[in-house]
Amino acid sequence: MTKILSTYIGDGKTTLTHEPTGAQIQTDLPPDNGGKGRLFSPTDLLASAFASCILTIMGKMAERNGEKLEGACIEIEKVMAQNPRRIGEFILHITFPPYFTPSQKQRYLGAVQACPVHQTLREDIKITIHTD
Repeated sequence: MTKILSTYIGDGKTTLTHEPTGAQIQTDLPPDNGGKGRLFSPTDLLASAFASCILTIMGKMAERNGEKLEGACIEIEKVMAQNPRRIGEFILHITFPPYFTPSQKQRYLGAVQACPVHQTLREDIKITIHTD
């Protein structure tokens, strides 16, 4: 079990401390919710967690298959919904290494469904995926 301490430091910002390591990040209230948007927002962190989760699973797959994944990246966009205010959609643009075949790309896309972050999301969040 991992503990994370979240501390409000004022002016819409929090500090998050990863208790096992002491590593810290900060968040800020986003402009579309009355904040200044100086840092990642909490929903930005969820989008970031989703993208990094997918890539780490793909990396594990590549290692197991003796393939190279270096250079792969995901650009993720979150689309906010209202009533209640929440994330309504994630749009992912996944860029694979240029030497990946269509068959490899399709196999690695399975990481999206395998990602624990994805498995934790509400079922009504739309997930749109584009690849290069």
